[in-house]
Amino acid sequence: MYSSNLTGFVLAVVSSAFIGSSFIIKKKGLQLARVNGPRASVGGYGYLLQPLWWVGMITMIVGEISNFIAYIYAPAVLVTPLGALSIIVSAVLAHFLLKEKLQKMGILGCLLCIVGSTVIVIHAPEEMSLSSVQEIWELATQPAFLSYTASAMAVTLVLVLYCAPRYGQTNILVYIGICSIIGSLTVMSIKAIGIAIKLTLDGANQFLYFQTWIFTMVAITCVIVQLNYLNMALDNFNTAVVSPIYYALFTAFTILASAIMFKDYSGQSISSIVSELCGFITVLSGTTVLHSTREPDPPVITVSWYIQGNSDPWKQKEEDVSPLNLIAIIRQDHFK
Repeated sequence: MYSSNLTGFVLAVVSSAFIGSSFIIKKKGLQLARVNGPRASVGGYGYLLQPLWWVGMITMIVGEISNFIAYIYAPAVLVTPLGALSIIVSAVLAHFLLKEKLQKMGILGCLLCIVGSTVIVIHAPEEMSLSSVQEIWELATQPAFLSYTASAMAVTLVLVLYCAPRYGQTNILVYIGICSIIGSLTVMSIKAIGIAIKLTLDGANQFLYFQTWIFTMVAITCVIVQLNYLNMALDNFNTAVVSPIYYALFTAFTILASAIMFKDYSGQSISSIVSELCGFITVLSGTTVLHSTREPDPPVITVSWYIQGNSDPWKQKEEDVSPLNLIAIIRQDHFK
């Protein structure tokens, strides 16, 4: 038992290291992509041609696979809290590699996020036993969860159609809010797919039922939306802030969706529910402290000038630069 838990612990730590690093690698890829095309925050998809961005995606996938395997060897109460280590990894790497300075109060905010997440997991209720995809389908089509799904989609549409064009590049909660709300639906769908795969490997083929394929389509759609808006968030805001806020909101909405769909808190004691509430307050406090102490990103200015080429006498060139870099360009006589 000790050896099994140790294996799960090591896999969970490795998972956090990979996932935390993936935020930094993907951001570096986004920075390279914006040099040769429009930014991801304004609808550009040049990052898909950047090998470094794909390295970040592969790193994230490896981390998620490690996390999945960790649950095989160790209990969830040991593995799940260690996922918060990815926040520390990304914040520290961003401080040294991306020059996104992490204030002392920001470090305190990260610690509060980890403490709150640990409290939530320790007092988390047990999951109900499910034996088929049809059972999950019945839970997903109950009035309470249908109401949550409709509300989540309505809020997401408001954020995408109204808030994102107006406030997306100035308010960090817009893009992350979209990722978190959609993420809760992603987890519910992936849970159904996981059960289908497990039952299929045990001999009961679940891919004969249409419900399995509906969950698969929902999961794929939600993952694509999450990745798109997560890239926009990383392209506009400090990684040290994006990671913990995304972690906190994603965890909150996922637990809420799970509580509604699977009735997790049915039969829970008052002390456990209060402890869960205290954990949420601690996490939200940590994200608030971290967000309030972050240094704002310098504004980006698009400048264009004409340069003399070999074959073409004059050629126009455009580049996104910060005010400090713009001064350096002027000093280097780029505009002559």
